[in-house]
Amino acid sequence: MKYLYNLILLMLIVFNTSHYAFSQHIKVPLDTTVTTSHSTKIKGKTVNYTATTGMQTYHDSEGIAKASLFYTYYQRTGVSNLENRPLVFSYNGGPGSASVWMHLAYTGPKVLKISDEGFPVQPYGTKDNPNSILDIADIVYINPVNTAYSRPITDEKGKFNRDEFFGVQADIKYLAQWMNTFVHNYNRWLSPKYLIGESYGTIRVSGLADELQNNQWMFINGVILVSPTELGNFREGILGIANRIPYFTAAAWYHKKLPLELQQKSLYQALEASEKFTQEELLPLLYKGGFNSKEKIETAASKMAYYSGIDKQTYLDYNLDVGYNNFWKMLLQDEGFTIGRLDSRYLGLDKEKGGTSPDYNSELTAWLQAFTPAINHYIKNDLNFDVPLKYNMFGPVRPWDRTQNNNTGERLRRAMAKNPTLQVMIQAGYYDGATTYYNAKYTMWHIDPSGRMKDRFHFKGYESGHMMYLRSEDLIKANDDLRTFILESLPEEGEPIRYYRK
Repeated sequence: MKYLYNLILLMLIVFNTSHYAFSQHIKVPLDTTVTTSHSTKIKGKTVNYTATTGMQTYHDSEGIAKASLFYTYYQRTGVSNLENRPLVFSYNGGPGSASVWMHLAYTGPKVLKISDEGFPVQPYGTKDNPNSILDIADIVYINPVNTAYSRPITDEKGKFNRDEFFGVQADIKYLAQWMNTFVHNYNRWLSPKYLIGESYGTIRVSGLADELQNNQWMFINGVILVSPTELGNFREGILGIANRIPYFTAAAWYHKKLPLELQQKSLYQALEASEKFTQEELLPLLYKGGFNSKEKIETAASKMAYYSGIDKQTYLDYNLDVGYNNFWKMLLQDEGFTIGRLDSRYLGLDKEKGGTSPDYNSELTAWLQAFTPAINHYIKNDLNFDVPLKYNMFGPVRPWDRTQNNNTGERLRRAMAKNPTLQVMIQAGYYDGATTYYNAKYTMWHIDPSGRMKDRFHFKGYESGHMMYLRSEDLIKANDDLRTFILESLPEEGEPIRYYRK
């Protein structure tokens, strides 16, 4: 019996060893697609469409396959004239984020099952989006390398060149090449084309507008910047200190932490007053720093407290420089809560009431709770696409090379200058503390220092956060703004694309 036991144990060890020794790496599919047919109602009208889900290979300039990118392409059926049908390329940010957020909560034909204010509910899943822009434009959601199911193609040792993908300029370059292939494969060269990016995706699409026009000879009709991060660097120094105050006002107004006189105003009235203070009083004072008189510094601290809900002494203790982390931690400290970074309507619960920053991002935790099960179920069960890979909500892309010049604001200006009909729309949530609405305005004001293209910039604000579309009221409004922007930025048929002398 002992001999039999030892023999069985030996066989189990050999079997398990052999299993692991000869197991294969999961193979990333190349140029594999599944197309499904669907129907929905948008703005009360029936829209039939196909969803093509799959992988498309990225080849470098020498024709070598370097990566397989996952995408979902929605195309309205029954459209005979694609040359008049806009095509929207959609990216999220991170860097390292899948293109899931706008796909499954904003512009696509399906949205999350969430509360009207954008909080998770169970059972998780999706429902029809009666506000999608699919009625007037086709959409492709593109996932950069290591996000969603997108993966690099590795050598026999499992290695690949990270420098080809993970950096400001590298990201723009390879994605532009991939988009050229997509347009060719789906015969969309004649279609009007739009880029929409969210958060870091705004850096991406700003650079892509120039890269596509310069090196792929693909001209763009419009660029939409959703919750834009800076297309430059101005979060530090006196400009950083001043520019955060209007956002502080918005978040404090939402949580009813402003002085009664200001709290009784509408949000827009409060923001107007805060912006005026920032521009006309605070910035000039900050310019002299500690060389201001004690009286002026005291007055500034009092007014900053008035517009932020943070007490005067705290501003004095921090030399007027109360940062974002301080604000998220302190605003509701007396109630035992922190507030969200990306959407300050969300509350968090820290281990300790003290400290200088929240323990975690309460809003992102809530979003992952709702989005992750929904996207995994939707792709496999509704779109019938099934691969043995983990869907990376956030993938391993760091370190991200920012040492190459982040000149994407200038690249966007250059693309606009070279293309007289290229229009830009900015969408921002007032309660977003990561990419604030006021920094978005500042970006818009300074992309074109000449001011000669200012009529081609359009700003829209919403009473929500980073993903303003999670709030049902803003989902309607933001999609309507997109729809209007796309339709109004299409040139008249046969109209020359040129500058005219007055």
